[in-house]
Amino acid sequence: MPIDAKTVFALREQTGAGMMDAKKALEEAQGDVVKAIELLRERGVVKAAKKADRATREGRVHAYIHSTGKLGALVEVLSETDFVARNEAFIDFCNDIAMHVCASDPLYLSRADVPQEVVAKEREIYLAEMAGQGKPAEVLEKIVEGKLNKWYSEVVLLEQPFIKDEDKTIEGYLKEKIASLGENMAIKKFARFSI
Repeated sequence: MPIDAKTVFALREQTGAGMMDAKKALEEAQGDVVKAIELLRERGVVKAAKKADRATREGRVHAYIHSTGKLGALVEVLSETDFVARNEAFIDFCNDIAMHVCASDPLYLSRADVPQEVVAKEREIYLAEMAGQGKPAEVLEKIVEGKLNKWYSEVVLLEQPFIKDEDKTIEGYLKEKIASLGENMAIKKFARFSI
């Protein structure tokens, strides 16, 4: 099926993909734009994973203050080069992350940052909730793991659903930006302030 240039251009505008990548995705999707976007997103994740080993020594500290003046956040987001750190798309990403921190109030950046005693206490609470139900230990363990995963998605920044698109997590949004900007990036720190 021949792919016309207008469709390729429209897909490029939507995704930020290169011309050849957009054309190839459209050919593989047999002209289905939605499927082509999915293919490009999947490839973006692969590209982001390949860039994960690169050092991030540049970046920016970005501040967001809510219009009320009573809520704000600081985020430290790193990139490989200062060129990307000055890029408008990178700055918008930093602003989105800071706004998300204000709105969602995460407690930790990643699962690795959650103290083991906090996880143990949550596990203990969930087991106490399930006590006396007569369920086998392996079933209880699966239920507790499910509850812990849900809890992580509430308190861990990288696992929270992104406030502007709840179909993706902050980590997924980060990987999309890595793919579109072509550099490794990392959210290093955040702080939320409220009155």
